[in-house]
Amino acid sequence: MKKAVLQLETLVCPTCMQKITGALKSVPGVDQESVRVLFNASKAKLTFDETVTDIKDIRQAVVHIGYDVLKASIQ
Repeated sequence: MKKAVLQLETLVCPTCMQKITGALKSVPGVDQESVRVLFNASKAKLTFDETVTDIKDIRQAVVHIGYDVLKASIQ
């Protein structure tokens, strides 16, 4: 399992946070319990199984619902 941090565009409402959380939890290989979207910091943190998915797929899930990912990193 790897940890990922996504720096998101500025989140303007709690609904944005909920939409992004749902999109990230829907990615196969993402540990649903680990997904945390930090409203004030405009970041998402999660753990994922690198044998099932990768950071590109995770990033694409957020972009697909209309939000920009400014930076994605694996820790």
